[in-house]
Amino acid sequence: MLTRRHFIGSTAAMFSAPLAVSSASAATTDRSKWNAWDARVTPANYDPATSNPWGVPNRFLPQVVEANPGLTPGDIHVDAVARYLYHIRDNGTAMRYGVAIAKGNLYEPGTYSIKRKAKWPTWTPTPAMVKRDPGAYAQHADGMNAGPSNPLGSRALYLYVGNRDTYLRIHGTPSPRSIGGRASSGCVRMIMAHINGLYEQVNTGSRAILYAPEELTAAKT
Repeated sequence: MLTRRHFIGSTAAMFSAPLAVSSASAATTDRSKWNAWDARVTPANYDPATSNPWGVPNRFLPQVVEANPGLTPGDIHVDAVARYLYHIRDNGTAMRYGVAIAKGNLYEPGTYSIKRKAKWPTWTPTPAMVKRDPGAYAQHADGMNAGPSNPLGSRALYLYVGNRDTYLRIHGTPSPRSIGGRASSGCVRMIMAHINGLYEQVNTGSRAILYAPEELTAAKT
């Protein structure tokens, strides 16, 4: 995994200014469809360690690895270099998943609190996203209904600093082939079947630590 020195030190200077708050969204999620949607994004005879209809490198499939000593069970650590997310467990191990991170300077390292979880969430692009790429985002300025094509996918973990929603998420993606790359507008992406499993293990109040690329070495396999 990561060397221990990468898990210490201040993150006070790592946060950017708050993102503008989006206007109220009219988007909805249809709870009656959740089970059908889950089935749609979960491969038949799904085995997290081996199922790979998405064609991602096998190293991005979920697997149990040894955790560094002293890490807090329940916390999430994101390695921006190797494109791994680690969920620390209470037996000295971590569950490792492949992720995609944000493009360019949109990636925001820091220590966050997971204050909200949502199944099949709706999505509204921030005003900054609409301004940056109106062709992609303006059509969804009033929100996008939940579903398998929604950019937040099947599950989302909402990242806060104190009581401030950063508008950063750890979430499923309808573009699984982006895993391993830099693809998002700030969030951490996961394959939907993978985050469905992670979601059940994460408690609100847990921390998510996103490391800066220059602070990390590649993770052990």
